[in-house]
Amino acid sequence: MADKDITCTTLSRSIMGREIPLITLGRGKRAVLYVGTHSGTESMTARLLLDFIKEYWRQYERCATVYEYPMRYLFEDRRIYIVPMLNPDGVQYVLHGLDEANPLRERVLKMNGGEDLSLWRANARGVDLGHNYDAGFASCRHMGHAEKAINGAPTGYCGEHPESEPETAALCRFLRAHREEIVGVLSFHMGKGEIFCSCGDNLTAKTTSVGRVLSRFTGYRLDRPENLFPQGTLADWCIGALHRPAFTINCGGVPNMSPSTVYEHLRRMLFSFPCVV
Repeated sequence: MADKDITCTTLSRSIMGREIPLITLGRGKRAVLYVGTHSGTESMTARLLLDFIKEYWRQYERCATVYEYPMRYLFEDRRIYIVPMLNPDGVQYVLHGLDEANPLRERVLKMNGGEDLSLWRANARGVDLGHNYDAGFASCRHMGHAEKAINGAPTGYCGEHPESEPETAALCRFLRAHREEIVGVLSFHMGKGEIFCSCGDNLTAKTTSVGRVLSRFTGYRLDRPENLFPQGTLADWCIGALHRPAFTINCGGVPNMSPSTVYEHLRRMLFSFPCVV
């Protein structure tokens, strides 16, 4: 596969100036979007998406058929946009701690209550990107205030307003600009091996139907939508604002499960979603 067949551009930059890559697979007019690492503790979702990109490339070069989809067809007729790591600053905090030169150092240490940032989920300034979208945002913000996370926190604080952060604002701009071609969105997180899709009355029969297919492909449980309410997530926003099927994929389910094992659970879904949505 030539370099032009897989393109890597920059979606935007994080608060600390780190690049947020956007990778494009395929040439088709009908597209889907995969997003990983909203949380600083979820760098493994970036690895899973990078593993998918590598296999996609390898199978395309072999002219293989993956499941029932010929790779040449998938490449020419569909397009997959991938943001492997939306929150590089949070990942940096978790893996390497705070740099002495970080201008937010004192603020972050105060929020965190110490220098051990191994459980830091938020972005560089303490906003949980996973809840920074305009879907159920008022409820999320109220809960954050109740927990006294008014100016930021390691987790759970959704920000001053929807899309207050450069990371989520850039992603939403991209989705609005490409809303005619993007027909579905998957947002990857670490969790119990579950699939969520809910946005109150905006949930469509198609979204529910596609969710059941994804559940069958992964072996993950599809949480009953009627039991959920919008929580400011990317999937909630895509369903409510863009009227597109969108799902939160909580990967894992077993402690210490290897990345390769998790990828095997996701593999069929990753290759099939562009064609079933």
